[in-house]
This record gives sequence, C-alpha cells and structure tokens, in this order.
Amino acid sequence: MLLRHTPAEVADRKALAINPAKTCQPVGAMYAALGIHGCLPHSHGSQGCCAYHRSALTRHYKEPVSAATSSFTEGASVFGGQANLLQAINNIFTVYEPEVIAVHTTCLSETIGDDLNQIFEKARREGKVPEGCTLVGAPTPSYVGSHVTGFSNMVKAMAQLAEPSGKKNGKVNIIPGWVEPADMAEIKRLAALVGVPVTVFPDTSGVLDTPLTGEYKMFPDGGVTVMELKASGDAIGTLALGEWCSADAARWLDAKCKVPCTVLDMPFGLAATDRFIDVLRTVAGVTVPEAVAVERGQLVDLISDMHQYLYGKRVALWGDPDQLIAMCEFLVSLDMQPVYVVTGTPGKKFEERIQNICADRPFEVKVRAKADMFLMHQWIKNEPVDLLIGNSYGKYIARDEDIPLLRWGFPILDRQGHQYFPTVGYRGGLRLLEKMLDLFLERKDRDDPETTFELVL
Repeated sequence: MLLRHTPAEVADRKALAINPAKTCQPVGAMYAALGIHGCLPHSHGSQGCCAYHRSALTRHYKEPVSAATSSFTEGASVFGGQANLLQAINNIFTVYEPEVIAVHTTCLSETIGDDLNQIFEKARREGKVPEGCTLVGAPTPSYVGSHVTGFSNMVKAMAQLAEPSGKKNGKVNIIPGWVEPADMAEIKRLAALVGVPVTVFPDTSGVLDTPLTGEYKMFPDGGVTVMELKASGDAIGTLALGEWCSADAARWLDAKCKVPCTVLDMPFGLAATDRFIDVLRTVAGVTVPEAVAVERGQLVDLISDMHQYLYGKRVALWGDPDQLIAMCEFLVSLDMQPVYVVTGTPGKKFEERIQNICADRPFEVKVRAKADMFLMHQWIKNEPVDLLIGNSYGKYIARDEDIPLLRWGFPILDRQGHQYFPTVGYRGGLRLLEKMLDLFLERKDRDDPETTFELVL
C-alpha cells in the first residue's frame, strides 16, 4: 500500500526510479522507421532487445510489427557487432527485399562503440546493398533520454536523406512527432483541406492502421517514400510539430538545405490547431477555406455548451513532453486545472513551458521532468484530482484512488481505437472532449443513481 508522505519527502527521492514514465530509445526509433515506405527496422544489438521493442509497439497498435536484429552473442559483445550487421544487411535484402533498412543501435552496441556509418560504407563496398536500396542509421542508447529521444534521432536520420536540387517544389514538410497513425492522416487531411501539398515524415498512416483484407503484405502501402524524403530538401518550408520529437530534423533541413523551419506545438486542442493552420497557410501563401472554419466552430460550440461540466476540474497528466505541453494548454483553455504533470523524458525546458502555460491561473501546478509514476501517485495521495490523463500504466492509480482515467498517449495496452481515431486538429479536439465528458457524466450517473441526468443548455 502506498502511504502518504510530506511534500519534502516526495521531492527528495533521488536514489531510484519507480515505474518510470518512459521507455527506451529504440522503441521510438523503431516506430519512426515504420513510417518509411518499404522499410524494415533493424535493431543492432541482442535479440531480446528487439523482441521487447516489437512487443511494445505491437501491443499498442494492435498490428504485427516486423523488425530484424543483429542477434549479438558473447563474441559480438566483446569484439563488436560489425560482422553481425554486415551479415544481417545481406540477409535482409536477399530474403525480405525491403527498399530501406533503418538501423538503430542499442545500449550494448553503443557501449562497444560500433560506428554505423563506417559499417554502412563497408556494406556498400562489398555489394551487400542492392541498387536503388537505402540504409538509414541512428544512435539510440537507452541510457540517454527516452523513447522520444530515439524517435527524434531516427527522424533526423531520415531528414539527412534530403538531396536539394536548388529548385523549390512548392511543398511543405510536416514532421508530426510521435502521434497515432490516425493523427498523421488527420494532419494530411487538414493540409489538403487548406490546399497545401505536403510531405509528412514519418508517416505511419497506412502502415499501423491497415484493413484486414485476407492478403498479407510484408510492407504495407503507407509511409513516406525515399523519393519524397530526398525531395524534402526542395520544400518551401518545414513545420516541426513538437520541440522534443521533431525540431532537430527540421533545424537540420534549415541549416543544410536552406528549408526555413517553424517549430510549433503539436496541434492538440483549439489554440495549438489555430497556430498550425495559420502558419501552414502563411508558408504556402493560401487562404483558409470555409470548411476548416466550420470544423473549428463545431469545437468552439461543444466547448461553450459543456463548459459547466469541465470548469475547475483538477487533472493529473503524464506522458511525452510535446503531447503534454499541447494538452495542458487545451485544458487551461477549458478552465480545467492541470495540477500534476509528469514526463519521464529529461528537460528543464519542459518544466518551464508548463509553468508558463499555467501562470496567472488560480491553481498551483506541480511539474517534473525525468520523473516516474510513483511520484505522480504520491502527489495524488496527498491531494486528489478529478481526472487522470495518460497511458495504460495509470490504471493502477485510477483503481486505487477511484479516479476516472482518459487513456491517451503511449502505450495504450488495454483499450481499442486509438490508432483509428485522431485526437489532433479540431475533430481530434471534439474526440478528446467527448471522452472527458463521458467519464465525468458516467461518474455523475454512478454517484447520483436516483436522478435522471439531462444536458440543459
């Protein structure tokens, strides 16, 4: 049983992490790699690491995730994994025939000091890479950062495939960050609605949300192509949705290919989506059509109608920095109170950003980067909240403290639909509001079983 502690006791625990609010870098790198068309992710390390990373993604997305491994043994652990990776590259291109192999390292290969670029060059010299095929690599040691860091590193490696021709192609690059396949599809739909041609990378829509057709495809139809990645250096601009997941790749394109970049928050909620649409139409030089204004108006209408059921509700959130920043802004705009915010990803800038969002509000926010779920539970023990927002690992807090939980973020292991229904954009905002209101109204029905509840406008 978790006991209450004084605030000082809660803050002073530094010796260990208990249920960290993160997972390891290669999980993020593998997810990003799946957003490349015809790509087989490859884990350069032990077989067990690869099995865990595949399992984590498969359980969340409810789709079989294919990936290869260098299968380190004792010999590779001592002498290095170059021979293993060279053999793996040859086997993969021969047997599975992908267009791309995206290699990410693990703790073991990083500690040994394997140089992916040197191994890639050797593979090319030895003819192990067929003509027209591509190797991509990113360093992802798990003792640094989190799964968000691994995602960012792999996306930056993807950006480095850009080959600018010197002639702009009129397209806008959008780097969506770690969001669901449905969110990436929604971003593309909004861009098409505004009339802006875009290249979204990575793009897991059409990869991890595919239909059941009775026909197996090793490599689904979705994903950004290598040709699109090469042409990203000719874009008129890049929108990076999230400082932690997307900014590094966008800034690399800006510095090396002279593609101007703008770093925005992920478009969760009203204000962040407004900024996304405004910058998108400014970069492309277009006007926003009435259809977008209608969607925005529907979200504003629901906010206005249901405000009385959201006002003043205390919320605890955990997850990834980019997602939490946008969600906190959305909750504050609804006059809700995000009082506890925790991420397992390190970064003082995250704490500062959350504090700024909640500044001048009638509540105190407790925010901690590189924290764990034990800390979150202890805060809630000391001062309860009305709603939890985060991944499936919060269900234990929800059960112990009898608090409703809105499952959102990564991973969601015990619910369905998150890979199909977006939470970004105006329609995504409607979805988030619907889920929050359902939880509050179900609680009201439970607590007042003798009353008939009706929405009075």
